[in-house]
Amino acid sequence: MRYLLIFFTLLLANKTPAQNQFNVFLFTKTAGWHHESINEGVTALRSMAKRHKFDLQWHEDASRFNDDFLQQFDVIVFLNTSEDILNEEQQAAFQKFIQSGKGFVGVHSASNTEYEWPWYNQLVGKMFHIHPLEQTAMVDVIDTNFPGMEIFPKRFLWTDEWYEFLPEEYSSHLNILLSVDEDSYNPEVQWEEKKGKRMGDHPIAWYQYFDNGRSFYTGLGHIAEIYQNPWFLHHLYGGIYWAATGKGIKDDSRN
Repeated sequence: MRYLLIFFTLLLANKTPAQNQFNVFLFTKTAGWHHESINEGVTALRSMAKRHKFDLQWHEDASRFNDDFLQQFDVIVFLNTSEDILNEEQQAAFQKFIQSGKGFVGVHSASNTEYEWPWYNQLVGKMFHIHPLEQTAMVDVIDTNFPGMEIFPKRFLWTDEWYEFLPEEYSSHLNILLSVDEDSYNPEVQWEEKKGKRMGDHPIAWYQYFDNGRSFYTGLGHIAEIYQNPWFLHHLYGGIYWAATGKGIKDDSRN
């Protein structure tokens, strides 16, 4: 009888679902431009969650930004959000979430979101200004000492929508991961009175420690097909993994 009890105890233990690594809140609300690639991005992140063993909840309801709901997560991902999407109470809950030591990941038009909220501008690091037509460009790898960057060659060819960012320096603590070679594409563009030009130094992905939390941003991710690209998905997962756990950077000096 004793051995039967041990057997059934082990059997039940083996049927207990394995606990995943961390919890991700995926947010895709838009109040301005709505990217068609959002659906592909959500599908890709759901597959990524299964592949890398993390829990994922996807919402577009801003009322989820409250202390009780957010406390279950380790990282919030803004996937191609746009414009003014959170009210002051929701902003306060988001800010408290980061200050508790948790993480943020911004993808592409996350930098085209919440312009009037200075804290969010600092969290992202740089804010969108304008972009030319989708083009192919050469991208330079600036830092490989970050999760997801180890697979890239020093320089690679990529087609995307290349954001020019506003000149304001919202954060002085950005660690640049990728930079676009402006000689490899045409950055000139004009939308009525708004003009685009060369930035000179043109970062396109970075990370930082901010307000007791962690922030990762990538400007890649406009085109739907990118969410089937293994390089991009590895790059994005590296940012999610680090923002959620704080792990993966060798010899971290916490710049």
